[in-house]
Order: sequence, then C-alpha cells, then structure tokens
Amino acid sequence: MNDRLPHEKGFHVSWDQIHRDSRALAWRLDKRGPGEGGEWRGIVAITRGGMAPAMIIARELDVRTVDTISVKSYDWQKQASEATVLKAPDPKLMGDGTGILVIDDLVDSGKTLEVVRKMYPKAHFATVYAKPHGREMVDTYITEVSQDTWIFFPWDMALQYVRPFRGD
Repeated sequence: MNDRLPHEKGFHVSWDQIHRDSRALAWRLDKRGPGEGGEWRGIVAITRGGMAPAMIIARELDVRTVDTISVKSYDWQKQASEATVLKAPDPKLMGDGTGILVIDDLVDSGKTLEVVRKMYPKAHFATVYAKPHGREMVDTYITEVSQDTWIFFPWDMALQYVRPFRGD
C-alpha cells in the first residue's frame, strides 16, 4: 500500500544544492550579457523564490544593481490565480529589459514569467529549475524536472523525523 500523496513525487533541494545550482546558472550566464564584455546591467529577482538564486548570481557575476518584482500567481491554498504584479522594479533601471537578468527559482506553468516578459521583452530570463509547460518562457535554466514533480525548496521546509518505508 502506498500512503504517499500525489505531490510527494518530490525533488528536495537543500541549501547546498540551491547554492551549487545557482552558481552553475551564473557560470552559464557569465559574459553572455549585451554589455561590453558580456556584462549585465542589473538583476531583477522575482519574489520570493528568485531572491536566493539572484543574490548568489549577483555575487558570482559581480552585479551590484539588484531589484525585485513581486508577482502573485497562487493564493494561500496553492490554487492557481491570475498573475498580478504587486511591485515592479525601478523603471529607469528596466527600460525594455535590455541587459537585465530576470531570475526566479522555478518556472512551472510559465504564467509568472509570461507577465514579466510582456513588461520587459528584451530581458534575459533565467531560472534554476524548469518544468516542461513553462520551459519556453525561459532563456537559460539548469535542471528540468517533470511537470508532476513538486520541488521542495529549503525555505519551505523544516527538519523533522520521517518514518521509514518499512518498520519503525
């Protein structure tokens, strides 16, 4: 008998793993910007999940200009809702997005990135993880997981005892 819930087809990401994967993403993005020498003008993190990867990428690429965009696309019960921009980055920084890296932890359905891409069509969109339904919204990513995989990020988890599959 299987007592697992459907969302337990999980991919558990530790702090060490998100750090390694974010550094790998920075390595892929290094010298790929449109600026002289392939530099990026700035980084915009999609809150909240994009904040940790954006911080790591900003450090690795020595980008000092970092802002956020807050997009709500799920309600408190994880029900999909219409994506709404709650806070936008500095318009002087953004322009049409040229030279800007937009960073998120994951693209799932692509709804969030679709809204942001319409606002900044020339920005470069990068995520650490990608699912098939949203992959076309991303320019660069590190790891693809199946659409039915639930990613457990370290900021969403707490350490606790887990029963073994057999026995106690």
